[in-house]
Amino acid sequence: MTNALKLNSKLKKVYILSGLGADERVFKYLDFKDWDVTFIDWIKPFPNEPLTDYTKRINEQIKHENPILIGLSFGGIVATELAKIIRVDKLILISSLKTKREIPLVYRLAGKLNLHRLIPYSILKKDHVLNRWLFGVIRKNDRDLFQKVLADTDIDFLKWAINVVVNWNNMQLHQNLFHIHGTNDKILPINKSGNVIAIQNGGHLMVLDKAKQVSEVLHQII
Repeated sequence: MTNALKLNSKLKKVYILSGLGADERVFKYLDFKDWDVTFIDWIKPFPNEPLTDYTKRINEQIKHENPILIGLSFGGIVATELAKIIRVDKLILISSLKTKREIPLVYRLAGKLNLHRLIPYSILKKDHVLNRWLFGVIRKNDRDLFQKVLADTDIDFLKWAINVVVNWNNMQLHQNLFHIHGTNDKILPINKSGNVIAIQNGGHLMVLDKAKQVSEVLHQII
């Protein structure tokens, strides 16, 4: 075995789940050196598919034992469910939720009353001032990427995932859980997030404009 192969075999295996409808592009500024990283691809959910069933299908992409999982936003919810069915070394959530208690009240009420089904989802796919404010996207380069990600988001996936979020009932905490959250997150306000590693002035997509700070925290954890 060559020295290069020996070195590579010692790298931490990390699987990363992006946010709702997003992909690995939103992690472009993070420093993943020294890790063996695989980005999980979102798959199309079946109509009314339970999150548990969807998670089992996502699990088919994980080929290593006892990996580290990193989940951004909605990806953190799926990562949390994955950690219930496979052994995970560490579970790291970014701009996400640990339990149903952290879901903002207005989201939970919308779920109980099915009001979220009345959302004009096509508006959520458009790049406009309100969306950029909610997600904390300020820099010009980030706005261009944000616009592309929104345009590529599948509406059926968006509807299914929002329904999952507002009705999520998890109360289980992984024994090796880390939660990184921005103090200026408007989608999931930090005051609902309990025990977190706070990134000052970080918005919901702080992996873009606060990439250095988030990377430093990730390297401390891993």
